[in-house]
Amino acid sequence: MSETKKLMWMIKKDLLVLWRHKPRLISMLIFPILMIALFGYGMGGEIQNIPVVVVENSQGPVTNATLHAIKGLDLYDVKGIIADPDKGKQMVVDGQVKAAIILPNDYENISDNQSKTVTVYVDSSDQMATQALVPATQELFSSISEQIGIEKLEAATGNGQIQVQTSNVASKSGLAGVSIENMMNSVNFQINKLYGDIKYMDFLVPAILAMTIMFSAMFGMGGSIAGERERGELARLFMTPTSVATVIGGKIISHLTIETVRAIILIMAAVVLFNITINGSIVLMMLLLILTVLCFVGFGIMVSARVGTQEDYSQIIMPFALPMMFVSGVFYPIETMPWIFQKIAYIFPLTYANDALRAVMLKGAGIGGIWVDVVVLLAFTLLFFAVGVSRFNRDI
Repeated sequence: MSETKKLMWMIKKDLLVLWRHKPRLISMLIFPILMIALFGYGMGGEIQNIPVVVVENSQGPVTNATLHAIKGLDLYDVKGIIADPDKGKQMVVDGQVKAAIILPNDYENISDNQSKTVTVYVDSSDQMATQALVPATQELFSSISEQIGIEKLEAATGNGQIQVQTSNVASKSGLAGVSIENMMNSVNFQINKLYGDIKYMDFLVPAILAMTIMFSAMFGMGGSIAGERERGELARLFMTPTSVATVIGGKIISHLTIETVRAIILIMAAVVLFNITINGSIVLMMLLLILTVLCFVGFGIMVSARVGTQEDYSQIIMPFALPMMFVSGVFYPIETMPWIFQKIAYIFPLTYANDALRAVMLKGAGIGGIWVDVVVLLAFTLLFFAVGVSRFNRDI
């Protein structure tokens, strides 16, 4: 009986400890729900709502039917219909859209036997979005080409004109085997990958670098500050004439050195093992990595500033770290996720680190192409350090 009471007392003690550590309790309840939501709704979905721009150089029923077909597909999110091909290409280069679909000047002229060339400029640095865009767009214009060919055949045989539509009706009409190739192949499809053929590994490595830095900096800082506070090491340190600024400064420099060396090793391994190419400035890439380290070290300081134990720190940090990894576009483009996760992605600093590193490493972008990401990362870094330093508890 006495052993039963002791057992109940132990259970009660652990439950009371958990109840007194509210952050740990809340994290334990929320974290599983977040993971279910992320895996259930956010991962492995179909790519939809890829931002594109359409350039129309003529107007008429064929152009209208084509625009209607593009807008009717969930794959595309048409951000604009413009008349300047150079502007459309520049929008892809600037990252405003993933592709520019350019309809030719003679697109409406279906009476001649000359094929029309539809040109598509694609941001190939987003490898998965490119894989979805290219075949879907090619299939769409193949269907349109067949329909225009049927229109020509109908006109040539005196059977009247049929309405141009975008559904694939060639197979239903029995005209799929017609040998008048110049009629049936009315639209050529030309794809221009602005950054060449990007492998999935090329797409993955920049984000893996940022993610590794995130986890190492955040959890390393927790072990360094919260762990030392729990073991009493900080108490002994503050018995000496040591300021908070000195302690935090030392932690920053040590973690910055460790994570920078780790990042260099990872880059070298990726180049040797997977033959990845870095199209942009090595110096700019390293500065981005250093800024990313500072950002997440600051986050670790902010969270650990008032946390008493390393276990509490880990429980608090996990609901931030894992969702950030999943919704910030590390493994899949943000476009594959439900719209709510797409919005949430842009409140996480990892999203901006991923975007900037991919722009430099894959596109060869300079500071002018990533200044928004840099400004946002700097703002996060300053916020984290300001909150962390102001709330740092040197009392045990």
